[in-house]
Amino acid sequence: NCLVALLALHFLALAPIAQARVPAPMLEALAKAQIPPEAVGLIVLPAAPHTRALPLVSHRAAEPMQPASTMKVLTTAAALDRLGPNHQGRTDLLADTSVQGGVKDGVLSGPLYLRGGADPDLDWASLWQLLGALRDRGVHTLGAGIVIDRTLFRPARADLGAPPFDESPEWAYNTIPDALQLNGSVLAFGFVADQQTLVAQTLPLLPEIRLDSSAVQLTDAPCADWEDDWQAPLVRVDGASAQITLRGAFPRGCSTQADLELLDRQWVADRMLRQLWAQLGGQLQGNVSEGSTPTSARVLASHESRPLAEMLRGMVKRSDNALTRLTFLRLGVPLAERDPTLTTQQAGARAVQEWLRDQRIDATGAVLDNGSGLSRSERLTPQQLGLILRAAQAGPWAPEFASTLPIAGVDGTMRNRLKDSPAAGRARIKTGTLANAAAVAGYVPDRSGRLWVVVGIVNHDNAAEARPALDALIDWVARRR
Repeated sequence: NCLVALLALHFLALAPIAQARVPAPMLEALAKAQIPPEAVGLIVLPAAPHTRALPLVSHRAAEPMQPASTMKVLTTAAALDRLGPNHQGRTDLLADTSVQGGVKDGVLSGPLYLRGGADPDLDWASLWQLLGALRDRGVHTLGAGIVIDRTLFRPARADLGAPPFDESPEWAYNTIPDALQLNGSVLAFGFVADQQTLVAQTLPLLPEIRLDSSAVQLTDAPCADWEDDWQAPLVRVDGASAQITLRGAFPRGCSTQADLELLDRQWVADRMLRQLWAQLGGQLQGNVSEGSTPTSARVLASHESRPLAEMLRGMVKRSDNALTRLTFLRLGVPLAERDPTLTTQQAGARAVQEWLRDQRIDATGAVLDNGSGLSRSERLTPQQLGLILRAAQAGPWAPEFASTLPIAGVDGTMRNRLKDSPAAGRARIKTGTLANAAAVAGYVPDRSGRLWVVVGIVNHDNAAEARPALDALIDWVARRR
């Protein structure tokens, strides 16, 4: 092994861009994790566009693999190019322009339409402001209820009947987005425990929801580990009221908050719309229902999200699955409008495939599902990921794309990694983690300042132990001269 390593170093010294196998530091870390090299795919190639130099490292680079959240690299690059960095989601309040649906003496006689436009920033505060803008126009009574329009995407409610990805469908990372995506389709829950009692409530407080924490056992576990003893609550909805029975255990003296999707999003939207409108001094008559907005409706008030480039920065650094899936769906809207046989998700996949084709990246073996990597079926080869990164580096939005990637030892999912490496503060790396997959993909400058595209994917039952090996690959590139 020593002889092989010495020979490899000799040839690399003679030809810095010559092809090599798995770097020795990574092989050593893989052995400690009991992960065979056959479970790993790697590529390291110059980031500079249009270079014909061979990859510095290429190991099973053409093998389709489960990329986990490094799939977000592809969705982000395609979104910046197809939608543009200034693209914004938009939420509208509308009313019919006919006499029956007009506003007279502060009364809206027809329905108020709340139309979703893939606005990732529509939280409760934004909804309050949007309704407040309607009140500022003199509207005080909604005489025919509110219609929530999610029809920008097809189907409008893909979450209904969808099988859970894992055993924790209530957590925010599992949320399946829709065109409204009000408050991320989750509700915040606050948990505060003293030495004897756990108090739980919704944030904001919804009086229609009763939380029962009497069955929760208090323990002496660290507060940071409170999720370890979490059990899915029991939920019962009876018309306009709901009871949530908490289960499991919770640490004494612990205070925390969690975003959860325990209740149907339409039910929550109904409760919040009524509460916010009442707080603004308005009256709501009729139901809160789901439907589509008539073409004769006119806009009364609007809310726009941050530009796409700003939204992507947080999305990728935090590895936000729901926002990535929302972006993927937004990519599919134009194609879905032209082809009614496609779901919006299928159209999104086709739009990304077209982007790959336009970048002259061979998509053989690539499998696209929801664009986030939170999928059993999605596949990319390390080579495809490497070429996607190189295409993004060569494109007009290279600075915007690079700014989305977590910085080693500084922020995002890389904030606690490689702090003692030359990569710290310099490498920009998207990470990926699933039960049987671990991955990194991004840009690493070496000691000479030359920028490299680095991709490493591990698909193995021991993938949870693969982080030191993937970090060793990044560190190895960062230490080269």
